[in-house]
Amino acid sequence: MNDSTLPVVVIGAGPQGLAAAAHLLERGLEPLVLEAGAGPASAVAEWGHVRLFSAWPELVDAASARLLEPTGWQRPESGYPTGAAWIERYLAPLATALGDRVRYDTRVIAVSRKGRDRLVDADRAEQPFTVRVRDALGRESRLEARAVIDASGTWRRPSPAGADGVPALGERAAADLIAYQVPDRSAPERYAGRHTVVVGAGDSAFNAIHELVQVAQEHPGTRVTWAIRRVVGDGTFGGGAADQLPERGALGQRARRAVESGAVELVTGFRTAEVRREGERAVLVGEDGRELPAADTVVVLTGFRPDLSFLSELRLDLDPTLEAPRRIAAEIDPNIHSCGSVQATGAADLAQPETDLYLVGMKSYGRAPTFLALTGYEQVRSVVAALAGDHEAAARVELVLPDTGVCGGAGVFDDPESAGGGCCAPAVAAPTELLEIGRAPVGA
Repeated sequence: MNDSTLPVVVIGAGPQGLAAAAHLLERGLEPLVLEAGAGPASAVAEWGHVRLFSAWPELVDAASARLLEPTGWQRPESGYPTGAAWIERYLAPLATALGDRVRYDTRVIAVSRKGRDRLVDADRAEQPFTVRVRDALGRESRLEARAVIDASGTWRRPSPAGADGVPALGERAAADLIAYQVPDRSAPERYAGRHTVVVGAGDSAFNAIHELVQVAQEHPGTRVTWAIRRVVGDGTFGGGAADQLPERGALGQRARRAVESGAVELVTGFRTAEVRREGERAVLVGEDGRELPAADTVVVLTGFRPDLSFLSELRLDLDPTLEAPRRIAAEIDPNIHSCGSVQATGAADLAQPETDLYLVGMKSYGRAPTFLALTGYEQVRSVVAALAGDHEAAARVELVLPDTGVCGGAGVFDDPESAGGGCCAPAVAAPTELLEIGRAPVGA
């Protein structure tokens, strides 16, 4: 193995990256966290107005709490924080406790093996990783690492409006009319008294509908159109009462009520092919030729995808559909996922052909939409145990995940009878372990 005096480089100072650093310290390993943003959890800060549907006990990593407790930090015990509160009351104090082990304004642009490109086998695993970084002034430098934990997430790569996975015709040209984040009703100017089209059908879209309905209630003349690619089925608005995270179930039901009340116009089976600019407005054109009324703003919330570009010289084993580690792909694939919960994932599931490289957090799920915050905490606990040589702890599963209440996967693409499935039994009481489960609120 390469030089044990070198740090373990953690890419990203979000919830999972900071938790990984805390676990590394607890195991006697030296972390170095590289964050592209100017502060901790910079991606979370961009959706700081959104309220999580996981309660505080489900959003704090155990090793991180142990690191913080001697500093006088007070652990939040109840309530559902916004992203901003998550940072203020937990993630920022955690970053402060880690001190200069976290470097900001440091973007990772390439990871490789010292003296070895992707083709070279000889003594590959014995060579340290080289991590090329760029600072805020554009200066590049190279670091060495004994292992790399990529917790960079997917936030910086939102999926486009185009239904075929590439930007719709005209989407780039109309970029100033398009937002890829949940609207903030506390800054309503862009939406008040105007027409907004929301594209997307997951938790982020539910949040967007909720925010825009609040704007509409306070500003007459505000219109909201919601375009989804599928037909309406049992799972269109989430799991409702069957969801073992009650606030997640409630989020979808609020969206349902907004549609039923007429506050939001729902357009189904709409797959965007073109964004046609008409002055300062945008018209979405579907693959079937349908056109939506001209919008002042288009909010595109169609999911996220991982940035694999800086890992191009490393050997990866990823599912070709999800761009997630192959061993977990079948478990998280929304095309085939059925009733019941996704299983927790650990080091053995996340290990890559490149020894001591791990993808964790939302990046480990690739394009899959159903990531939970404590899934990432369990991942980093297991990964760090493996790096420390505690293979028994790495193999142990310490997390049980909740049922979403949505069955049958994606169903047949155009068939309303299969869109939500119908296999679920009534929800049962959540086991005690579920109190420790949380979810990042920006799903697809």
